[in-house]
Amino acid sequence: MFQNWQIPLLLTLLAGLATIIGGFITFFVNKNNLKMLSLGLGFSAGVMIFVSLTEILHSAQDLLKGYFPANYTWVVFFGFIAGVLISKLIDTFVPDHVEEDLGEGCDSECKRTHRIKRAGIMTAIAIAVHNFPEGLGTFLVSSQDLTLGVSVALAIALHNIPEGIAVALPIYHSTGKKRMAIWYSFWTGMTEPLGALIGLALLYWFLPQMYIGLFMAAVVGIMIYIAFDTLLPLSHEYGDWHYAITGIMSGIIVIWASLLLLGGH
Repeated sequence: MFQNWQIPLLLTLLAGLATIIGGFITFFVNKNNLKMLSLGLGFSAGVMIFVSLTEILHSAQDLLKGYFPANYTWVVFFGFIAGVLISKLIDTFVPDHVEEDLGEGCDSECKRTHRIKRAGIMTAIAIAVHNFPEGLGTFLVSSQDLTLGVSVALAIALHNIPEGIAVALPIYHSTGKKRMAIWYSFWTGMTEPLGALIGLALLYWFLPQMYIGLFMAAVVGIMIYIAFDTLLPLSHEYGDWHYAITGIMSGIIVIWASLLLLGGH
């Protein structure tokens, strides 16, 4: 039986808590500065697009290759489609119109605030789903090789900081509530130790990695959908395409550098 589970679990918890650092960074941004909001939303989209199409997609392919050696790429593709469909369902349950109870007194500023908050909620959902398999992977790697596990945990913690910004920025901008922004960034990171607990259970009850691979492929679809459907249009609306593109490229560069500096792909 596996005995030394405490340190891998602690590493995963600390990596997840790094999203709170990103949450605090948002407080140094003037919440009434729409140009900074445009950059921030573009940054969030860049992070999500890059992480999805490199790290998560790569992991899904590796996990599924052993089960479908001849056509694993098609399995990943259909997993991606499933993620897009899931996002569409989420979109249906979190509509982009202002609720009727806001009444006729809801002006354009009220509607704008609602849309920004919705973007934060959608981003939080996507990153929470994304962090779950990250936590699972960190725990399983750490349980086999603690030195490698520390490197993986540091890489994840570093790129969880911009993910925390991605979640907290629109929430803080739309509500002005620091506590709420921190709370959202906190619980999105806490799905990582939840994944670690699942990993601990898998050490006792074997579960084929095929299901984890399918899950991660779906996460790619979820994150790409939200980046293009929600974050990028809002980034353009509150600035212009120059701000949006600058934000996107900044997000890609920061997340890529964080992975390279700590031995990522």
